[in-house]
Amino acid sequence: MGNEGDQGRGSTLGAYLQSIRSGSGMTLRQVEEATGKEVSNAYLSQLEGGKIKKPSPHILHALSEVYAVSYEQLMRRAGYIAPSAGRSDAEKHGQAATNSIDHLTKEEEEELLKYLAYFRSTRGKS
Repeated sequence: MGNEGDQGRGSTLGAYLQSIRSGSGMTLRQVEEATGKEVSNAYLSQLEGGKIKKPSPHILHALSEVYAVSYEQLMRRAGYIAPSAGRSDAEKHGQAATNSIDHLTKEEEEELLKYLAYFRSTRGKS
């Protein structure tokens, strides 16, 4: 319990990446193609599964581009940078839920990520 350090961040990163990919409807192979094969489907699978705890910043940048998510957010989740307490209101907008994940139980986090994936999968469908 408590602060799990890099290991906790690594599993959170993997679950987060899996949620984003699932929510976007992309397969592992589609992500591999979208990154110009910079991130192989096998590597991404290991990352999402928590076998790889701290991918290189290069990998995180490629994924941030494909998923259209903040590179800084991925770097923070991977443990490369510490959360900043001095962010402006504009920087905080839209990140309250993802930043609060550090304070959720593992079960709460898993349910939130499942819901996010569901929500993203239903957007734009009528």
